Amino acid sequence: MSLSIAQPISFYDSKKGLYSWIFSTDHKRIGLLYFYAISGFFLVAVALGVLMRLELIAPGKTIMEAKTYNQVFTLHGVIMIFLFLIPSVPAVFGNFFLPIMIGTDDVAFPKVNLLSWWLYVIGGLFALSTLIVGKGAADTGWTFYAPYSVRTGTNVTLAVLAAFILGFSSILTGLNFIVTIHRLRSPKMGWFQMPLFSWALYATAWIQVLATPIIGITLLMIAAERVFGLGLFDPSLGGDPILYQHLFWIYSHPAVYIMVLPAMGLISEMIPTFAKRTIFGYKAIAYSSLAIAFIGYFVWGHHMFTSGMSGPARIIFSILTFLVAVPSAIKVFNWVATLYKGSILIKTPLLFSLAFIFQFLIGGLTGLVVGALATDVHLHDTYFVVGHFHYVMFGGAGFGFFGALHYWFPKMFGKMYREKTAQTAFTFMFIGFNMLYFPMLILGIMGMPRRYYDYLPEFTTLNVISTVGSWILATGIIIMVVNLIQSARKGEKAPENPWGGTTLEWQTASPPSLHNFDREPVISPNGPYDHS
Repeated sequence: MSLSIAQPISFYDSKKGLYSWIFSTDHKRIGLLYFYAISGFFLVAVALGVLMRLELIAPGKTIMEAKTYNQVFTLHGVIMIFLFLIPSVPAVFGNFFLPIMIGTDDVAFPKVNLLSWWLYVIGGLFALSTLIVGKGAADTGWTFYAPYSVRTGTNVTLAVLAAFILGFSSILTGLNFIVTIHRLRSPKMGWFQMPLFSWALYATAWIQVLATPIIGITLLMIAAERVFGLGLFDPSLGGDPILYQHLFWIYSHPAVYIMVLPAMGLISEMIPTFAKRTIFGYKAIAYSSLAIAFIGYFVWGHHMFTSGMSGPARIIFSILTFLVAVPSAIKVFNWVATLYKGSILIKTPLLFSLAFIFQFLIGGLTGLVVGALATDVHLHDTYFVVGHFHYVMFGGAGFGFFGALHYWFPKMFGKMYREKTAQTAFTFMFIGFNMLYFPMLILGIMGMPRRYYDYLPEFTTLNVISTVGSWILATGIIIMVVNLIQSARKGEKAPENPWGGTTLEWQTASPPSLHNFDREPVISPNGPYDHS
């Protein structure tokens, strides 16, 4: 009589029904809940972005009034920043993979983790409800700059409360990750045996915990001024609008690194896997994550060079801006060095990683242009800033997210996607992205101001190219989404390790079992990227 060994239960099959998902404390299910919610909000923001570009295809009114345009780009910014870019990588891939990558079965505080998702959903619904409640969506831009944000009749109060709630979600996620990494790492895993994605999440988590309360307090001050007329930022009541800018950017520049640092960690995972090499300069990349997080706290003033600031302060903030580029450059150098003489496997995740490096370099170098005092005077509040920002955020963090989605798709869903279709989607997205945003850099140099509903005739040609680029980019996103949905339903069954990865998640089943590991994970003494 033979004995059969019971197969471990997948986390999908442990419990059934909607209730078992939205009240689950399993980090993998919470990661997927975030993924579904974030993807929905992202597609809404993409639609709003395409509408903005349609309006800007020609001078004058095209499809909407000026007030509507202001509301559309405000909601587009709020959703993309607070509901997609800031939470996307930590909340989805951090929740799903961090415990597995460090050899444990869950995050430190599972119920707090679930609460953070509920707060995210509530904050997102608050943001969308501004469309139908009160006098319409906020029209201030995603920065809610005072004094306009305390005077406008649109629904700013609900929008800032949405961002306030989302901030709490971010703080709880960061706190959970810090404690998880300190307390729940496998006893056999030292600090320098952690995957670099874990280092990136660790550095990001400290920013989330320390910087986010500042924006929370600032947004409450906006709400209080609107409701009670306190005169905190409105100069007609004795307030100081420059104070608002300082408080806002003290958080919002570190928030740039909440968006891009985790994506850098993703690139550090994908490059060695598809180059079949140990990562070059492991410790340098790990320390550079901490350096970016630390220096990022001290550069907020470069957003305010034209707002009124002392000469020495301008010089100090400009120097710090150039300084924060150094650890970023260390990462890029080490990624390229890892690819050198590697046995490179050309797959969709690697293509997104290479696009990340290319586009992040453009974003970073244009950031130095606006970080220099003389050039910023000309380029401040022009389309150059819009182009720079999107090259860093969407061209960097966004493409890193899409690359990781393809990289870990077999592990998350247990199915393989169609590679040729995925590469077709990537091609559309890469071409469309650069057609959309590179003309903005030229428009900014020519002097076209940002956030304007209309523009002069000499800017028409580049705006047409940019709008056509938005159609190509949106087409690529649609192809990618359809491919992944169909693959998750009907794709080929994924093996445990389709790419030949060396970190611990590739030692689990696809998809992982309820308690992550069916056997004790093997931790290499030579570090997480040992291909020997």
